[in-house]
Amino acid sequence: MSSFKDHFSAASDRYAAYRPDYPAALFDWLAGLCPHTGTSPHPGTSAECGAAWDCATGSGQAALGLAAHFRRVFATDASAEQVRHAVVHPSIDYRVAQAEDSGLADHSVDLVTVAQAAHWLELPRFYAEVTRVLKPGGAVALWGYGRMVLPGEMDMPLRRFHAETVGPFWPPERALIDDAYRSLDFPFAEIAAPAFSIEVDWTLPRLMDYLSTWSAVKRYRDTQGHDPLPALLAELDPLWGDSSNTLQLQWPLFMKVGRLLEA
Repeated sequence: MSSFKDHFSAASDRYAAYRPDYPAALFDWLAGLCPHTGTSPHPGTSAECGAAWDCATGSGQAALGLAAHFRRVFATDASAEQVRHAVVHPSIDYRVAQAEDSGLADHSVDLVTVAQAAHWLELPRFYAEVTRVLKPGGAVALWGYGRMVLPGEMDMPLRRFHAETVGPFWPPERALIDDAYRSLDFPFAEIAAPAFSIEVDWTLPRLMDYLSTWSAVKRYRDTQGHDPLPALLAELDPLWGDSSNTLQLQWPLFMKVGRLLEA
């Protein structure tokens, strides 16, 4: 049995609404790895590849990006609430399933992806499932992102909030994010990935909405009995200026990408 740690079901609607989307260039590059397209994508066309499996899909941010390139995307999550709030798309087949027991057929997908969630998985069993469902020549890609850096003096309050205010409330798996997956076991033939970043133009209220989806914020509220975000907002508001002004924020992605090792 999988020891599924559910940190997000209780806030599935907020997760779906406030988590950032991944860059289109990432999915262009990933599509180029599937066996039917060789090593480069074909701009201007869609649904070039056969099937992809987006594991731990959450509310479907990555699945939606894959749907532009794959005729069928299987998007699974162990949380029924997350799947219930996922973005509907005709090419995406959402299913409630454990990462280690996807229910997919042997050698049925060209690509397996896990976005901002590999650190939650029981990796040895998940990797065995990847090996079972990947087609020959298929690829697996895990990626994530850490704390964004705010411009100028605004970054110090966010740094303190992340490390000190809610720092003790991060699950231990968060250490793998802070380490940018460098210490994550990855038993595949690795492929060097280009640099990708999430870029958004957000107001201060929109940033606070995103921060409300942090698992550490939820655990802080549950254990301390109050919300830590208003105090952070009070620090950021005079530094931001007009809170309705948008600022460009960026998260660099870190990735592990590979193919099955030859027997």
